[in-house]
Amino acid sequence: LAQNDIHPALPVIYGSTGRWTLLVPVHSLDAMQRIRPSTDRFPEVTNIPGASIHPFCMQTVSKDSHLHARHFSAPGSGTIEDAVTGTASGVLGAYYHEFLAMGDTVLEPIIIEQGYEMGREGRVLVWAEKYNDSYAVRIAGVAVFVNQFICESM
Repeated sequence: LAQNDIHPALPVIYGSTGRWTLLVPVHSLDAMQRIRPSTDRFPEVTNIPGASIHPFCMQTVSKDSHLHARHFSAPGSGTIEDAVTGTASGVLGAYYHEFLAMGDTVLEPIIIEQGYEMGREGRVLVWAEKYNDSYAVRIAGVAVFVNQFICESM
Protein backbone atom coordinates (compact mmCIF):
# COMPACT_ATOMS: atom_id res chain seq x y z
CA LEU A 1 0.00 0.00 0.00
CA ALA A 2 0.99 3.58 -0.50
CA GLN A 3 0.97 5.98 2.44
CA ASN A 4 -2.08 7.76 0.98
CA ASP A 5 -4.05 4.47 1.14
CA ILE A 6 -3.96 4.64 4.96
CA HIS A 7 -6.88 6.54 6.50
CA PRO A 8 -5.35 9.72 8.00
CA ALA A 9 -8.13 10.44 10.51
CA LEU A 10 -8.08 7.04 12.22
CA PRO A 11 -5.33 5.62 14.44
CA VAL A 12 -3.17 2.63 13.59
CA ILE A 13 -3.08 0.69 16.87
CA TYR A 14 -2.32 -2.66 18.46
CA GLY A 15 -4.94 -4.71 20.23
CA SER A 16 -5.18 -8.19 21.65
CA THR A 17 -7.81 -10.74 22.56
CA GLY A 18 -5.10 -13.33 23.12
CA ARG A 19 -2.81 -12.59 20.17
CA TRP A 20 -1.51 -9.14 19.23
CA THR A 21 -2.63 -7.64 15.95
CA LEU A 22 -1.89 -4.29 14.37
CA LEU A 23 -5.11 -2.66 13.10
CA VAL A 24 -4.52 -0.55 9.98
CA PRO A 25 -7.41 1.62 8.72
CA VAL A 26 -7.43 1.83 4.92
CA HIS A 27 -9.33 4.34 2.76
CA SER A 28 -11.09 2.10 0.28
CA LEU A 29 -12.16 -1.36 -0.77
CA ASP A 30 -10.05 -0.90 -3.90
CA ALA A 31 -6.94 -0.39 -1.76
CA MET A 32 -7.84 -3.45 0.34
CA GLN A 33 -8.02 -5.57 -2.80
CA ARG A 34 -4.60 -4.34 -3.97
CA ILE A 35 -2.77 -5.43 -0.80
CA ARG A 36 -0.04 -8.00 -1.36
CA PRO A 37 1.50 -9.07 1.95
CA SER A 38 5.24 -9.32 2.54
CA THR A 39 5.24 -11.20 5.82
CA ASP A 40 9.04 -11.34 5.85
CA ARG A 41 8.99 -7.54 6.29
CA PHE A 42 6.58 -7.57 9.27
CA PRO A 43 9.39 -7.02 11.81
CA GLU A 44 10.11 -3.70 10.04
CA VAL A 45 6.60 -2.39 10.75
CA THR A 46 5.56 -4.21 13.91
CA ASN A 47 7.36 -3.68 17.18
CA ILE A 48 5.63 -6.59 18.91
CA PRO A 49 7.20 -9.93 17.90
CA GLY A 50 4.60 -12.32 16.53
CA ALA A 51 2.01 -9.64 15.84
CA SER A 52 -0.25 -10.02 12.84
CA ILE A 53 -1.49 -7.18 10.63
CA HIS A 54 -5.22 -6.61 10.17
CA PRO A 55 -6.09 -3.91 7.60
CA PHE A 56 -9.73 -2.83 7.35
CA CYS A 57 -11.94 -0.28 5.66
CA MET A 58 -15.46 1.08 6.03
CA GLN A 59 -16.44 0.28 2.44
CA THR A 60 -17.94 -3.21 2.20
CA VAL A 61 -18.93 -5.73 -0.41
CA SER A 62 -22.16 -6.63 1.42
CA LYS A 63 -24.58 -3.85 2.32
CA ASP A 64 -25.24 -5.67 5.63
CA SER A 65 -21.61 -5.47 6.78
CA HIS A 66 -20.11 -2.65 8.83
CA LEU A 67 -16.42 -3.23 8.00
CA HIS A 68 -14.31 -5.10 5.44
CA ALA A 69 -11.10 -6.70 6.71
CA ARG A 70 -8.16 -8.89 5.78
CA HIS A 71 -5.80 -10.69 8.14
CA PHE A 72 -2.12 -11.29 7.51
CA SER A 73 -0.59 -13.78 9.88
CA ALA A 74 2.62 -13.27 11.79
CA PRO A 75 5.76 -14.74 10.22
CA GLY A 76 6.30 -18.35 11.22
CA SER A 77 2.61 -18.99 11.89
CA GLY A 78 2.24 -21.35 8.94
CA THR A 79 -0.21 -19.19 6.99
CA ILE A 80 0.06 -15.93 5.09
CA GLU A 81 -3.58 -14.83 5.12
CA ASP A 82 -6.54 -16.09 7.12
CA ALA A 83 -9.91 -16.16 5.39
CA VAL A 84 -11.81 -15.24 8.58
CA THR A 85 -10.24 -14.36 11.91
CA GLY A 86 -12.18 -14.33 15.18
CA THR A 87 -9.49 -13.00 17.51
CA ALA A 88 -8.62 -10.02 15.29
CA SER A 89 -12.33 -9.38 14.63
CA GLY A 90 -12.84 -9.04 18.38
CA VAL A 91 -10.11 -6.38 18.50
CA LEU A 92 -11.63 -4.64 15.48
CA GLY A 93 -15.06 -4.66 17.14
CA ALA A 94 -13.65 -2.78 20.13
CA TYR A 95 -11.87 -0.39 17.76
CA TYR A 96 -15.15 0.23 15.91
CA HIS A 97 -16.94 1.18 19.12
CA GLU A 98 -14.08 3.36 20.40
CA PHE A 99 -13.18 5.27 17.24
CA LEU A 100 -16.05 4.94 14.76
CA ALA A 101 -19.13 4.71 16.99
CA MET A 102 -17.43 7.05 19.47
CA GLY A 103 -17.86 4.80 22.48
CA ASP A 104 -21.58 4.20 22.02
CA THR A 105 -22.74 0.92 23.49
CA VAL A 106 -24.85 -0.87 20.92
CA LEU A 107 -26.76 -4.02 21.72
CA GLU A 108 -26.71 -5.20 18.10
CA PRO A 109 -23.51 -6.80 16.81
CA ILE A 110 -21.40 -5.23 14.12
CA ILE A 111 -20.67 -7.43 11.12
CA ILE A 112 -17.14 -7.73 9.79
CA GLU A 113 -16.72 -9.32 6.37
CA GLN A 114 -13.48 -11.00 5.44
CA GLY A 115 -12.02 -13.51 2.97
CA TYR A 116 -13.40 -12.03 -0.26
CA GLU A 117 -9.93 -11.58 -1.75
CA MET A 118 -9.25 -15.28 -1.15
CA GLY A 119 -12.56 -16.49 -2.60
CA ARG A 120 -13.56 -17.70 0.91
CA GLU A 121 -15.83 -14.96 2.16
CA GLY A 122 -17.21 -15.04 5.66
CA ARG A 123 -18.61 -12.83 8.37
CA VAL A 124 -17.96 -12.41 12.07
CA LEU A 125 -20.53 -10.86 14.38
CA VAL A 126 -18.92 -8.82 17.16
CA TRP A 127 -20.41 -7.40 20.34
CA ALA A 128 -18.23 -5.00 22.33
CA GLU A 129 -19.08 -3.61 25.74
CA LYS A 130 -16.91 -0.96 27.34
CA TYR A 131 -15.57 -1.48 30.88
CA ASN A 132 -13.49 1.46 32.14
CA ASP A 133 -10.62 1.73 29.64
CA SER A 134 -11.10 -1.61 27.87
CA TYR A 135 -13.76 -3.66 26.13
CA ALA A 136 -15.26 -7.08 26.68
CA VAL A 137 -15.93 -8.61 23.29
CA ARG A 138 -17.93 -11.58 22.08
CA ILE A 139 -17.83 -13.01 18.60
CA ALA A 140 -20.06 -15.37 16.69
CA GLY A 141 -20.15 -16.88 13.25
CA VAL A 142 -20.63 -20.12 11.41
CA ALA A 143 -17.69 -22.41 10.77
CA VAL A 144 -17.36 -25.32 8.38
CA PHE A 145 -15.17 -28.40 8.58
CA VAL A 146 -12.37 -28.16 6.00
CA ASN A 147 -10.00 -31.05 6.63
CA GLN A 148 -8.77 -33.39 9.32
CA PHE A 149 -5.10 -33.94 9.97
CA ILE A 150 -3.97 -37.00 11.86
CA CYS A 151 -0.55 -37.03 13.46
CA GLU A 152 0.91 -40.42 14.14
CA SER A 153 3.68 -40.85 16.66
CA MET A 154 6.88 -42.35 15.33
